[in-house]
Amino acid sequence: MPEGPSVRKFQLLTSPFVGQVVAKVGGSSRKINVNDLNALRLQDSQVHGKNLYLAFVAAEGPLGPTAEETVLQREAAGVASSPAQGGQEQVRAPQTHPQDEELRELQHSRAEPPDAAEGPGNWLRFHFGLFGSIRANEFSRANKANKRGDWKDPIPRLVLHFESGGFLVFYNCRMHWCSSPRADPASDILSVEFHRGRALDALCAPDPVCYTLLDQRYFSGLGNIIKNEILYLAKIHPLTQGSVLALSDLERLLDCAIQFSSAWLHSKLHGKGLHPQIYQKEQCPLGHAVMKGTLGPSGGFKRLTWWCPQCQPVV
Repeated sequence: MPEGPSVRKFQLLTSPFVGQVVAKVGGSSRKINVNDLNALRLQDSQVHGKNLYLAFVAAEGPLGPTAEETVLQREAAGVASSPAQGGQEQVRAPQTHPQDEELRELQHSRAEPPDAAEGPGNWLRFHFGLFGSIRANEFSRANKANKRGDWKDPIPRLVLHFESGGFLVFYNCRMHWCSSPRADPASDILSVEFHRGRALDALCAPDPVCYTLLDQRYFSGLGNIIKNEILYLAKIHPLTQGSVLALSDLERLLDCAIQFSSAWLHSKLHGKGLHPQIYQKEQCPLGHAVMKGTLGPSGGFKRLTWWCPQCQPVV
């Protein structure tokens, strides 16, 4: 499923359409009535971790403040009332079953805390499935035949045509309405408000670090690709308990998480692909044989994990 850097790029694709009115809709979604979006104005676009949120209002209504304007207003109010205080790559794994892994992640995502006042509202939440994506002013085309030998283009879940003539196309995503986004910038690894101290506290727990890194309460937007890559970069075995690692090792792992995620986003924004060092590899960059296993908490969500026994020895 798309991770934080990919969803950030999706959000940037939607941003130019903020303020425009939906002129026509389409798509195969059965989770929402797509016709409800007709004649609404796209008011705002936000990303939080792996989720994209779009706000819609009546076209004749006033265009409210965007997320950035709201933050600036809050900062200005804070200064006045108190003293100053000190975004797609998809990498296919041979001999794996991505559909099975997608089903497990969908089941896991349903166990996440609900959005604030989930239900009727003006925010539409998007959670993308395996190979989920957004296209602006173009449709996705089949690049190979399916199992039946047919060359069928992917079917959009939602298509929004705007009065300007442009359009957005959403693929392989789940949507639902909510009154406001479920947002915690302190847990978002790509946010300037990311809280290192809270993340370090989570990593210090007596749990395997590969479990903790996927906990969206502390590492929102961090997914399986990032998990595998940063554990290799930090030379830490996936099943090492955080409580036995030195603070310096955990600091280095956290640095790798932030730097790798930011670098991946930067590459996406410049049209460059991801070149993983360990994820879905048979050998590490030093030529050592790579091991692969399905790791996760007992009775919980498990993900495919790759590691080098020599570069990432058991502690």
